Amino acid sequence: MPSPGPAPETPETPAASWTDGLRFAFGTLTVFPVTVRRWDRGAARTGMSIAPVAGLAVGVLAAGTGLLLLVLGAGPLLAAVASAAVPAVLTRGLHLDGLADTADGLGSGKPAEDALRVMKQSDIGPFGVITLLFVLLAQVAALAQAYGDSWSRGVLAAVVSATVGRLALTLAARAGVPAARPEGLGAAVAGAVPMRAAILTALVVTVAAAGAGALLGTYGVLGSVLAVVLGCAAAEGLLRHCARRFGGVTGDVFGALEETAVTVALVAFCLFA
Repeated sequence: MPSPGPAPETPETPAASWTDGLRFAFGTLTVFPVTVRRWDRGAARTGMSIAPVAGLAVGVLAAGTGLLLLVLGAGPLLAAVASAAVPAVLTRGLHLDGLADTADGLGSGKPAEDALRVMKQSDIGPFGVITLLFVLLAQVAALAQAYGDSWSRGVLAAVVSATVGRLALTLAARAGVPAARPEGLGAAVAGAVPMRAAILTALVVTVAAAGAGALLGTYGVLGSVLAVVLGCAAAEGLLRHCARRFGGVTGDVFGALEETAVTVALVAFCLFA
């Protein structure tokens, strides 16, 4: 798991290699056993720019688990539950925890400083519980529908949505988005990704999703592209609201953005693919 966060960027901070960036992305966003050698802003910039690669890996494992259960004779619902559970396991529930904390902070109706204090508490409030319940239900329902249609649709839905979830983090870490606190993971990566790099990553993910969707035909392309666009649009709306409400982003907000993007991407895929 990540250290307290990268050191502040200085003019002398060297650019990170792709290897360092991948180590940062996987070390920060997953529980994969990687050795992270750099925690500075250079590594944060490269790592968050290629965060969708970590999402792709998580999505492939989630889809593989669901597919394995189908092969063994399980139904679409059980495969869907497994595909939703694997990402939670591979992140130790980090993003789901962030979603719940953000929901509690937004639902508290308190000023920014007090809301941030609510989000830092270890317990979970009613807004967090309700949000987790409906988000997980939506994810499982969408995956069950996709697996019920065909194994290939279920696999593609799991992979694309997980990748979109991490793309939302790349976009949220773009230059110009402030941190709500001076410490923590949010402060470590906030504003680290240049706008051009964020846009390039979004384009690459969209094209890749369209290419994968082509395996299902024209509607597969449409559904995959809309999953990327609508998932990121929903996350962007939440990001702007949180930035106004809290004065910036936090690690919890990043988790909420990821889960929001995943859920909307799954729903969009089922509706249009």
